Amino acid sequence: MNVFVKSMMMALLCVLAWSAFSRAAVAAPVPMRGVIEGFYGTPWTEAERLDIIAFCKEHGFNAYVYAPKDDLYHRERWREPYPKEELDDLAKLIAAAKADGVRFVFAVSPGLSLHLDGKDPAADRAAMLAKLESLYKLGVRDFAIFFDDIENKDGAGQAAFLNAISGELHRRHKDIGALLTVPTEYDRGVMTDAEGNATPYTAAFAQHLSKDIVVLYTGEGVAKGRLTREQLDTANALYHRQLGLWWNYPVNDYAETKLALGPMDPLPLADVPVILYNPMKYERLSKIALATGADLACDSAHYDAETSWQHAIRDQYGDLAPAMQIFADHSTHLENDWADIGRADAPQMRKAVDGLLAALDQDAPVPVKLQRLRTLDDDLVQLQAAVETLQTRLDPATLQECQPQLAQLNRIVTADRLALKLLRQQLAGTPIDLAPLAVARQDIVAHEQEAHISDNVARLCLDEIVNRL
Repeated sequence: MNVFVKSMMMALLCVLAWSAFSRAAVAAPVPMRGVIEGFYGTPWTEAERLDIIAFCKEHGFNAYVYAPKDDLYHRERWREPYPKEELDDLAKLIAAAKADGVRFVFAVSPGLSLHLDGKDPAADRAAMLAKLESLYKLGVRDFAIFFDDIENKDGAGQAAFLNAISGELHRRHKDIGALLTVPTEYDRGVMTDAEGNATPYTAAFAQHLSKDIVVLYTGEGVAKGRLTREQLDTANALYHRQLGLWWNYPVNDYAETKLALGPMDPLPLADVPVILYNPMKYERLSKIALATGADLACDSAHYDAETSWQHAIRDQYGDLAPAMQIFADHSTHLENDWADIGRADAPQMRKAVDGLLAALDQDAPVPVKLQRLRTLDDDLVQLQAAVETLQTRLDPATLQECQPQLAQLNRIVTADRLALKLLRQQLAGTPIDLAPLAVARQDIVAHEQEAHISDNVARLCLDEIVNRL
């Protein structure tokens, strides 16, 4: 199926979103839905941005937000105009987005140095307007001003600044579209106090901000999955408006050694005005999750994460899809002390590991232990074959994005299979030599600063088996 046909099919799905489907009404697509290049670290190249804009058109997204944190003229030096060469590059992106029917939203993050009161507030309003006007001349009609990840918590001052910019833009131009913002307290975990009431900052920002400015937030935490309808309604009540979602998956700028290759968790998108997915710096690999996010945004009522995920991989990887699905299955969950998002890694293999461990711990009959050992080893053989296939057949650009994880997974699986071999020998009453396994484990640990994968399945399995040898 060629790109044009697939694009037309996705567009038709969104156009028909009000009609009946499978005996139930298809959910209306989210009015503004798309990708926000809002991560820290190396920004995308112009070629990657052009590619993601085409991807948006193909998959039913209608917005791309330009907001790379490490673009100096977006954040640290926001007052300064873009140099001509960079402005010319932006002009190409804006033209491409317009041609593809994708809204190009230009964002500025001025909060690190913005003067909200004192000596220079008028000068900063003028600087912001000049910056946005330079992009208006290139064809941008939708803008965003973000206050995330800063120390200043003058909610009333930020709201006044946004109101002034919005009012002046609409006074000058009749065709201005959306103005989006992100507050400094942008997840509900910090929007409320211990009693569940809005913090002083959130209360002031919500009270003073014009109702025509769209507020984005990230859910219950910065990167927390499984947002419920009740949780969303509670957040909306804090602002007395429908909030938009800046969803932090598959972005991994806080854990770059682990790739986010899973599906989007289901989200309660009815009445949500905007859904924007923050991707990884790895543009090609981000498309797996983003494609599922497009399915979710176009018809949340019938979204099935696993089905969408499998379809996305088949669509993007063709005859490599079986191998890619096996690999991606082991890299879907991101977690640290504040993040917990994406479905669990390799749930079926985890069951196989648990089955073997239970047989060992419960001192099951030896034939049962051996059968469960063989079941797990078969899975590991399949996984290792998938890694080899991808390492030899993936296109060079995609391989470059995931080679560290492929190599680390191969080390883990090799060690896992060695551990199973030793376990089989032990069950047969044969003496075992743990030295080679110790060397294999050391090799894995030596590479953990550059790559993580299957943390709680294949990697943890190794330690769990070693502890029983």
